[in-house]
Amino acid sequence: MRIATWNINSIRTRVDRVIAFLERSGTDVLAMQEIKCRPDQFPIEPFKAAGYEVAVHGLNQWNGVAVASRRPILDVQREFAGQPTWGDPAVVEARAIGVTVAGGNAEDADGEASSSSPTTVWSLYVPNGRELDHPHYAYKLDWLAALRTNARTWLQTDPATRILMVGDWNVAPTDEDVWDMDFFEGKTHVSPPERTAFAAFAQDGWTEVTRPRVTNFTYWDYQQLRFPRNEGMRIDFAYASPTLAARVTGAEIDRNERKGKGASDHVPIIVDVD
Repeated sequence: MRIATWNINSIRTRVDRVIAFLERSGTDVLAMQEIKCRPDQFPIEPFKAAGYEVAVHGLNQWNGVAVASRRPILDVQREFAGQPTWGDPAVVEARAIGVTVAGGNAEDADGEASSSSPTTVWSLYVPNGRELDHPHYAYKLDWLAALRTNARTWLQTDPATRILMVGDWNVAPTDEDVWDMDFFEGKTHVSPPERTAFAAFAQDGWTEVTRPRVTNFTYWDYQQLRFPRNEGMRIDFAYASPTLAARVTGAEIDRNERKGKGASDHVPIIVDVD
């Protein structure tokens, strides 16, 4: 199974690029972030025509997450338990959706047909944080802490569960994940509390499965020729449960999707699972 994640920065603007990517890459499940629309505004028909079901969670023109799958969708969870609120009036923003898809057919050791277990893919759009002294920064840390609490419970409830948490984490975990640490001095994404919050998932048994297999940035700002100068950040990741991590066979970053007219400022991250 091929699973990808992509902060597309408006699905209505980039639906043609997304469909072309799905068809070219052979992706089975695509987690999307920053769709920037409500479910009734999401361009469902091109996905249906390409053979995908879609689960959408969006409230307005901000944020929004979705998952497209060409395997049957068995369950959809919008939000996770205890997800923090933001704004006035306070709302639970559309930043998380968990979609369980059917497992594929395979052969067991005796050559008999069997069906693999379902897999749950969480599409996550972690809050940006804005500035270190901004309330949004505290919101970001609370959001990551609440996600960790849920993730720990998922593993405790079923140690063999197959879960992949993917998306735009808005954290650069190491100095190598930004083009210039001096530029980021005193800024979000690289602060010790954010990095500690990101690393905490690994302490609980989750494995970030892309770093051992591929190196590159995943985001380049539109301003100041950041992409041509390769002045980017690595902030899109995939955390797998132990059972799923053991079945990951490859990963890649599709840097070419940052090229050309109408590109998102992020690129797809792809994970292959046996």
